[in-house]
Amino acid sequence: MRGKSVRSVRPRGTPIGLQLARTSKTVGRAFSAALAEVGGSVPVWLVLANLQSGRWRTQQELARALDIEGPTLTRHLDGMEQAGLVERRRGPSDRRAVQVELTDAGRELHARLLQAVIAFNRRLGAGLEEEELAQLGRLLARLEENLRAAPLALAGEPE
Repeated sequence: MRGKSVRSVRPRGTPIGLQLARTSKTVGRAFSAALAEVGGSVPVWLVLANLQSGRWRTQQELARALDIEGPTLTRHLDGMEQAGLVERRRGPSDRRAVQVELTDAGRELHARLLQAVIAFNRRLGAGLEEEELAQLGRLLARLEENLRAAPLALAGEPE
């Protein structure tokens, strides 16, 4: 950053990263509360939504789809199985693979959670036009691409 004063690189207003972090926390809390009102949680919603396709999936495929570690998924599935939302069984062709399927209770909870997700999405986007929402999606994708494309430089390092 030779030739630039600290003042010239200081963001005007709230830095984008901080604004996103605060917004993410607020949205995450509200989303969790909306799901809890109908008997769910974010992890339960993610598992049920991924299994709703109706085809049997292995735990490994499900963990990859959710982008979580296998032991974390196992912990979630243990609770969901005890609640009667999913069933797990060994694969017929590969006994090492554990297949996961929704039960009727899991499908019923998915339907309730889906309605809560739709209502939450409506509330979150209130007052925004379709094009504004589309633009927001594009901008968020660009921010994510920026971080994936180049590692974050340490403060004070020349660019």
